[in-house]
Amino acid sequence: MMKKFVEYEKLSKKQKREIDKAKRATWGCVSPVTKRIESAKLYNRKKHQRGNRDSGAGVFVLMGI
Repeated sequence: MMKKFVEYEKLSKKQKREIDKAKRATWGCVSPVTKRIESAKLYNRKKHQRGNRDSGAGVFVLMGI
């Protein structure tokens, strides 16, 4: 016996999800995230702080006179 045809709009939420899930394709090895190159002219707080960590901490030497 064949299943009766029911319009998509009249299906239950659960049945709609199953149909949508079956139609979806995978991206494979492609990442769907948009990639962009950041400008070197822009200020980057993290990059700026990284350079100041080693500023002159080992300069002071105690000498016994």
